[in-house]
Amino acid sequence: MTMSRNNDVLIIGGGLAGSEAAWLLANRGFHVTLADMKPEKLSPAHHDKNALAELVCSNSLKSNDPGTASGLLKAEMRLLGSLIAAAADSNSVPAGGALAVDRDGFSAYITQKLRDNKNIDIISKEIDSFPEKDAVICTGPLTSDKFSAEIAGRCGNLLSFYDAAAPIVTADSIDKNIVFTADRYGKGQGDGDYLNCGFSREQYDIFYEALVTAKTAELHSFDTVKVYEGCMPVEVLAKRGRDAVRYGCMKPVGLTDPATGRRPYAVAQLRKENAAGTLYNLVGFQTNLTFSEQKRVFSLIPGLADCEFARYGVMHRNSFLCSPALLEGNFRLKDSDRIYFAGQITGVEGYCESAASGIIAALDFALGCAVPPETTMIGALRSFVIDSVSSAHFQPMGVAMGLLPDLPGERIRDKKARYAALSARALADMKRWRLSIDNL
Repeated sequence: MTMSRNNDVLIIGGGLAGSEAAWLLANRGFHVTLADMKPEKLSPAHHDKNALAELVCSNSLKSNDPGTASGLLKAEMRLLGSLIAAAADSNSVPAGGALAVDRDGFSAYITQKLRDNKNIDIISKEIDSFPEKDAVICTGPLTSDKFSAEIAGRCGNLLSFYDAAAPIVTADSIDKNIVFTADRYGKGQGDGDYLNCGFSREQYDIFYEALVTAKTAELHSFDTVKVYEGCMPVEVLAKRGRDAVRYGCMKPVGLTDPATGRRPYAVAQLRKENAAGTLYNLVGFQTNLTFSEQKRVFSLIPGLADCEFARYGVMHRNSFLCSPALLEGNFRLKDSDRIYFAGQITGVEGYCESAASGIIAALDFALGCAVPPETTMIGALRSFVIDSVSSAHFQPMGVAMGLLPDLPGERIRDKKARYAALSARALADMKRWRLSIDNL
């Protein structure tokens, strides 16, 4: 360690960012107290009382291709010894070019690794006062009401938006005589990793009408509630126009129904939720419909007439800091050298983005000014969150290739080649940066 710090650090929140921060600091010799309010209390979106790093929405960590923004982010995280990336790789389920995981196995892997680390003490406690000692706050967008009030009192009002989770159905309730297995453009393994429910135009019209007229769970009007685009409820998206979902989560491009030899008019895709293949997620069908309406409307999807729901979709409020005004360096509170924030509460959006922020906040805590190069995806995301020009209009952000600075010289016109070059530069720079901090 190169900073004058106590060897004890408090990590508040056992989600992806908190787990990642605890793992890194413990492996650098710090004594970590990881405080999580489970099992005594659950947030509105959590279900498992005993698991750390629980995935509350999709079980997909998006693309694994380093030529994409999300794939590059994971490749960089692996270079930095990410626990979350290791857990995902060890608990992956088939998902075409995406890295999807067995939800329970993923969380169990992380929970066991943290419990087995001799430098980590896990305590079941809801923290309801702002910490006075060295701490990394990773309570996420579902921070408890008491602690939210404490953070707001210390930092100013929290901003907020809403997002939603998709329902999960049992595999044996899916009519395999109707659905077909395939990936868009044949990118998966073998016959494909997704189950596809193909619609005729008539079937789609019936489904669409039911979707846009269905009752939603009690919540303020969507005209005034701010909804994060990446987790837009399918019924809200559908109300933007008849073809909105047909060009979104129900797009049929790249798929041919073997029963007809033609492309369906629309497609609902199902992806495995666990390695055993007993559960499937309705991809892109985040929703705020009432449970009874979910059963009625989604049973109109071809192949799901008798579907059994293992979990209905839910919607919940997410809170986040106005980070450009409040944080500096690697997510350190501007008026304190002892308090850091990490995870989705900072305004990063996505599982791996949240975990990555936990890594660099912990590195900065341990080493001092350990800012990753802006040519890396992690560095570019950090820069967006901390250094955004307009804090008045700050909104959550996930990774995108557009965050990376341009390559020197003439612009590469072919997008795939340009992204490959950006990725190669990022990984080379991350390797050099990792070596530089390994010696600190």
